[in-house]
Amino acid sequence: MEQPAYHIPVLLEPAVDLLDIRPDGTYADLTFGGGGHSRRILSSLGGEGRLYAFDQDSDTLANRPGDPRFHYVASNFRFLRGALRWRGVEAVDGILADLGVSSHHFDATERGFSFRGEAPLDMRMNRRGRLTAADIVNGWPAAELTRIFGDWGELETPWKIASCLERARAAAPILTTAQLVGAVRPCTPKRDEAKFLTKLFQALRIEVNGEMEALRMALEQSLKVLRPGGRLVVIAYHSLEDRLVKNFLRSGNFGGEVETDFYGRRQAPFEVLTRRAVTPPAEELERNPRSRSARLRAGRKL
Repeated sequence: MEQPAYHIPVLLEPAVDLLDIRPDGTYADLTFGGGGHSRRILSSLGGEGRLYAFDQDSDTLANRPGDPRFHYVASNFRFLRGALRWRGVEAVDGILADLGVSSHHFDATERGFSFRGEAPLDMRMNRRGRLTAADIVNGWPAAELTRIFGDWGELETPWKIASCLERARAAAPILTTAQLVGAVRPCTPKRDEAKFLTKLFQALRIEVNGEMEALRMALEQSLKVLRPGGRLVVIAYHSLEDRLVKNFLRSGNFGGEVETDFYGRRQAPFEVLTRRAVTPPAEELERNPRSRSARLRAGRKL
């Protein structure tokens, strides 16, 4: 039986085009995954070029290309600057990040990222991490659960979901994805069940993996790591990520407010290269329906 692809790279050509790769340049792929973007970058590099690819998931080790220009960094991209400096790299010409969850994580049911089927309630990208989704669902107070479902899931009545979980876990621990789906069934809308559960699982996954904090840290470090003229290219999959990226490219901060100097001149650190987010064309959506929520934005460091 043919195994599914680890991950189909999303917006592959537009992302690499926006990197504007120099054959002798140094680049960072913050989300190696199946290696699709990395291999495409390598195809544009010359013999002097270098690519540093980050991933905290040990499953991705098997996807490494045998290329002397390629350097695998077994780390979360929140440690971007330190990991590069430890390897003698002070600056790079481009950074690419394809955020979110790979197809592999959804397809590997045992990892607990999908609400379809039954698996341990895990959701750790880095399996060496201690915190799991089960820890949060069973041990965190209602106020914290309400915050997670409101902030990270953008669910309309997060307090109701927290109450559902409190009642369910008082009767028995919630240890599997199917048990979680059952626990929230009393507050699951019948019409939009899949959308509701997608947001619920997204909220838990973001909290387990500290995704928003990691993204903020990586974006801030990009200003220190990128050379003048270097490119930052980010593919986001939900409004929380996309808003952070959009504001940061516009202003260099997460509020989106552009600072001015004494003379009123804008002090934005990037030239925004994508006035509107780039989205997958129809043929890509047909080939890879999971790409439908992708939003690509890019900027050039001034």
